[in-house]
Amino acid sequence: MNLYLAPLEGITGHIYRNALHQCFDGFDKYFIPFISPNQKGNFSTREKKDVMPEHNQGMYAVPQILTNNVEDFLCTAKKLGDYGYKEVNLNLGCPSRTVVTKGRGAGFLDEPQKLDRFLDAVFAKCNLEISIKTRIGMEDPEEFETILPIYNKYPLKELIIHPRVQKEFYKNTPKLDTYAWAVEHSEHPLCYNGDICTVEDMEKLKTRFPQTDTVMMGRGVLADPALGRKLKGGSAATIEELKKFHDVLYAAYCEEMSGDRTILYKMKEMWFYLHPIFTDGRKYFKKIKKCEKCVVYESVVKELFLKETVLGK
Repeated sequence: MNLYLAPLEGITGHIYRNALHQCFDGFDKYFIPFISPNQKGNFSTREKKDVMPEHNQGMYAVPQILTNNVEDFLCTAKKLGDYGYKEVNLNLGCPSRTVVTKGRGAGFLDEPQKLDRFLDAVFAKCNLEISIKTRIGMEDPEEFETILPIYNKYPLKELIIHPRVQKEFYKNTPKLDTYAWAVEHSEHPLCYNGDICTVEDMEKLKTRFPQTDTVMMGRGVLADPALGRKLKGGSAATIEELKKFHDVLYAAYCEEMSGDRTILYKMKEMWFYLHPIFTDGRKYFKKIKKCEKCVVYESVVKELFLKETVLGK
């Protein structure tokens, strides 16, 4: 089973990826949150830090590109190739309205003919391997019956399918019937993405789709950093491991960021997903949300790790 870490904007940056890799690992590929090319062709500070080879040592990292412009894609891919990357991923799944209204991410799926021309031009000139992470349409799963044949025309490294439409964002349940249709009709290796949060979730997926041997996970990992390890037959996270993971993450954010507010924003974001794994995590998450100073935050977290245990998952 191949396991991939999803690229979650603002969350799974290089600091999070390295802490996860150091403390738990379990992933065959770590996808870097999307690069959105600008008119000057330069990486933002965040994007440059994320793709620097020294920030991705020991892991197979894949940068993701968010654009509907051929030249922007090719220029960005060339720069990433210069950094040593062999593979890039095209984001055709982001459901954010600010992205979709510009015809990027999942919004690009609304213009299949334009998407076809884009892929034709990109594959003709790009020297790197290209994978695609996609939704199944904008409003109706049946849209994928038009989209998949377009993907089948090109030599994709692999196709990562999140079987929801854009308007659903992350609500409702994944459209497994559409994924089943894709399994039957895709000419590329498939990776499933969507709502894999426990070992039981994976077992259900494997029962229905025994031929699926590659899965991408995002929010499930934020809620249980040991999930990748567990899915490969390893042990659940211990309280000691979670403390180490937190400490590594917190120290790295403190080193890179300035100001209590900025640091605590990142930590509160982490605890939003992680707190349910602890016996009385909700009580401590309420306290953490009220923290305005790092010294207060450190006291609350110290108490949590002293008094709480990890729920069996």
